[in-house]
Amino acid sequence: MASLELEYSLAPTEPMEPFSTGRPTKRRIRGGRGLVLVIAALYFIIPFYAAMQFSLQDIQGHFSLQPLSQILTAPGFVSALWLSTQLAVATMMITLVLMVPTVIYVHLRMPRFRRVMEVVTMLPIVIPPIVLIVGVLQASPLWLKNSQYLLALAYVVLAMPFVYRSLDAGLGALDLKTLVEASRSLGSGWFSTILRVLVPNLRSALLSASVLTLALVFGEFTMASLDNWTTLPVWIALAPTNNPRINTLVAMIFLLATCLLLMGLVSLDRSKSRHSRRS
Repeated sequence: MASLELEYSLAPTEPMEPFSTGRPTKRRIRGGRGLVLVIAALYFIIPFYAAMQFSLQDIQGHFSLQPLSQILTAPGFVSALWLSTQLAVATMMITLVLMVPTVIYVHLRMPRFRRVMEVVTMLPIVIPPIVLIVGVLQASPLWLKNSQYLLALAYVVLAMPFVYRSLDAGLGALDLKTLVEASRSLGSGWFSTILRVLVPNLRSALLSASVLTLALVFGEFTMASLDNWTTLPVWIALAPTNNPRINTLVAMIFLLATCLLLMGLVSLDRSKSRHSRRS
């Protein structure tokens, strides 16, 4: 038996197949992602380039920056921009003041209610804005109808789905109970805990919610037009100008500004996460 075992151990064995590391699959997946990103970039870049070419190209086919100097002198542009800025700031402040304590309370005291909150916050996306503004105008008192800030209250409802999901994702990444209990054990009140402990840890979520709110206000047309306020989108669509290309140029400038804000927010979030990992 010992000789048989020795012969078996010394017998040549068949070469084993190399173990698959899975790298080709990852490369294929990365290549597919790159292709999707390129197609998505072309989907946005080509119309943007066409609109900018229409705005900046003169009759002879040469590009000129003269329309940029005509934007500020266009009739009604400054007032429309100021109105949209006021509404954006008011909407952002009201939304954050209402949503931040609410989402924190739901995460701490009513975690089972999060599904209900997700369904409720989806309703402004499902219900058309024209239905919302008609109902708001019918139910609002006369003094509020004559105020421009009625639009801000309506925009709060529209921004609720985006703000809630940004804050929900930010709070989900924190050990919320530990932070709150530690702050409360040191003698801090609820207002101090939210302002000094939770808000600094929610900077990325608050920035993303603010940028999405600004983009919504500067791009909303239906409610402002039905409420008879000339915001920037209403001015772009309806304001008469000597050069109709200015309207398109203004729309593209604000679209580019929104994209740059979002890209800056994403890069800032990534740099902070890398810094935290290194430290």
